[in-house]
Amino acid sequence: MYILLAIAVLVGLYLVYLYNSLVKSRQMAEEAWSGIDVQLKRRADLIPNLIETVKGYAAHEKSTFEEVVELRNRAQSVPAGDVAGRAQAEGLLSQALGKLFALAEAYPDLKANQNFLELQNSLETIEGEIQMSRRYYNGAARDLNVRVESFPSNLVAGQFGFSKREYFEIDDPADRAVPAVKF
Repeated sequence: MYILLAIAVLVGLYLVYLYNSLVKSRQMAEEAWSGIDVQLKRRADLIPNLIETVKGYAAHEKSTFEEVVELRNRAQSVPAGDVAGRAQAEGLLSQALGKLFALAEAYPDLKANQNFLELQNSLETIEGEIQMSRRYYNGAARDLNVRVESFPSNLVAGQFGFSKREYFEIDDPADRAVPAVKF
């Protein structure tokens, strides 16, 4: 009798442990997504300043500016939980920023402008932080996904509505390409 009660208590404690580990993994993934969101917002906030600085030197390159602004606005309009949509929009924005920097190479005075250099350095720093945030998020999503799919935690996950997270990936191979810079 006591043995059955002890086994039932141990099973109950183990289920509580599994549930709590799933909650922890979900919270880590949500925190990681928040980190990506913060870095993407920082980048989006710098873009108008960068555009205005470059505009002064290259007023006739209007289509490039408009593309960057339009893609920035599109990236900011993606719903908060749409990981795949946000990854796609941010990939397109990164490509457009690459074009903007390639354009800037054609203007020696712009390349030497202190404001432009500071904005470029800030964006490079933020891009590095975005990459770190993406890796952290994908690691947290991986940990949650393993727990959601692994036995016996998958039994608890199914009962309490835990689900897998999407990875923050770039689907379009063109988004991975390095922008061409010609001198």
